[in-house]
Amino acid sequence: MGKGYSPAFTANYDAIAARMAGREPIVIVDGPDDICRPLLGDPDVHCRRAGVRERDAQAAKDVSALLGHSIVPDAAFVLDAPTLGRLRASFAARTIRSACVGCEWSALCSTVADSEFAGVKIVHVR
Repeated sequence: MGKGYSPAFTANYDAIAARMAGREPIVIVDGPDDICRPLLGDPDVHCRRAGVRERDAQAAKDVSALLGHSIVPDAAFVLDAPTLGRLRASFAARTIRSACVGCEWSALCSTVADSEFAGVKIVHVR
């Protein structure tokens, strides 16, 4: 269920997913985000690695191009149903996955996308 993460991490992740599904604005940050917060006590946490920052920057470019607006630090947007649909369709089609190269979770993400996102935390947005 938690794919190796702690109960604190998965509880935090579930809470963030619920906030996003409830249309709380998403604010883009530079560096570790709220999802990574429970892990930040570990100085070697992967959230702080240069490779993660590089993947984040590439993901921001891909998503910016798809959505037609900049995904940059301090930008905020609300996840709505059409946007969620576009993101999922592009992710499943592997058109916004250049940031996934070398990520340890890439195979898991492919499995989720190939299952039409069955079992994901954000089923729909309100």
